[in-house]
Amino acid sequence: MQNASRMSKWLWVLLVIAAVTLAGCLGPQHKPGEVFSCVAEGKLEKNIAAEASLEEFSCVFKKWEGSDTLHFKVALKNVSSEPQRYKVNIFLDNGKAVGGLIPRKTKKGLVKPGETKSFTYPVKNMTKEAKSIVLNVRTMSK
Repeated sequence: MQNASRMSKWLWVLLVIAAVTLAGCLGPQHKPGEVFSCVAEGKLEKNIAAEASLEEFSCVFKKWEGSDTLHFKVALKNVSSEPQRYKVNIFLDNGKAVGGLIPRKTKKGLVKPGETKSFTYPVKNMTKEAKSIVLNVRTMSK
């Protein structure tokens, strides 16, 4: 009898652990195409050049290379009096990083004063949200 009671208690403990684990995995998930805030404000470290204003920093899960992947949308406004080109780096808590240039190509010119340009950066094999992010934006030398 005592052995059955002990086994029953362990069974309940295992069921509770399984339920808590499953609930954590099923936490708030974003639907593909739904734009959301990438991280809480306290978990985002921003280092933005004085010549730029961050107009948008958002996330969305979209299809990329066959699976739903996290994408970062970065929109920058040129607040200087000269045309600019910006280098964007996004570092994630899991060691992944993405980035590039805005504008990507200079054939059509740089970002003019007062103009806003954006680009969306996919993160390969990233199927969950990041817990913390470092966003660096700097100007390219002329």
